[in-house]
Amino acid sequence: MALCSGKGLRLNQEFKQCLENRKIIPFEQGSKLVKKEISIAQSDLSDAKAGYDNQRYKWSTIQAYYAMFHAARALIFFRGYREKSHYCLGVALRALFVDEDKLDTQAVRDFVNAMNLREAADYEADFSEAGAKAVIAAAERFIEKAIDILKL
Repeated sequence: MALCSGKGLRLNQEFKQCLENRKIIPFEQGSKLVKKEISIAQSDLSDAKAGYDNQRYKWSTIQAYYAMFHAARALIFFRGYREKSHYCLGVALRALFVDEDKLDTQAVRDFVNAMNLREAADYEADFSEAGAKAVIAAAERFIEKAIDILKL
């Protein structure tokens, strides 16, 4: 992948580092699991919405993030990779989809924001109704875009 901007070069280096550190690995069987990952993403999103409706904002935040996580996995599985790091999953999204104009940078920013909100909810018991609502909305957009990219 040829990258000419300074930012693109940095992202390409991050992706290479994730590969070298085996946080992203080749995964030949990935294409067989794409539909399963999208199905899990949709199920997690449904659970997140139900939790939100029941004012369970911590769990709806966590489940909405995992909806995005599984859609992101589907995308990199489609490209023949598998993640071993949530951070490197975001790096892979940028390198494999944003740099090729398949996914916009806002989608990856939303993924990273959702990851941060999930970690705060999970590890620090720091969550809110507004945060849960934002992650659910981002997950809906992200899954829709992933399905479009994957042509499912």
